[in-house]
Amino acid sequence: MSVNYTEEQVKEMVAQYSENPTRETVEELAEEFNKSIKSIIGKLSREGVYEKTVYKTKTGEDPITKKELVQELSELVGIEYSMISGLEKSPKIDLKRLVDILKEE
Repeated sequence: MSVNYTEEQVKEMVAQYSENPTRETVEELAEEFNKSIKSIIGKLSREGVYEKTVYKTKTGEDPITKKELVQELSELVGIEYSMISGLEKSPKIDLKRLVDILKEE
């Protein structure tokens, strides 16, 4: 079985990534070791140091689905989810606004 990375390379990768755990660091490591980005991510993952980037919305918030908003809405108003599940077809911004208003009360 061939070895893709030497022990020294692994130590260097882990050290660099641990110091600055960003996508840019992964790209730099891929270029430095002449490997694909996926290969670097895979190795860092196996070493237990890779941190998956967390998706954020355009406004910088954690993403939430319409279904989750309607479920929260059902809890806030005390109605069974199945009775208002059709609200999932509403615009997300309106559902979010409704939830926010009810939370304030």
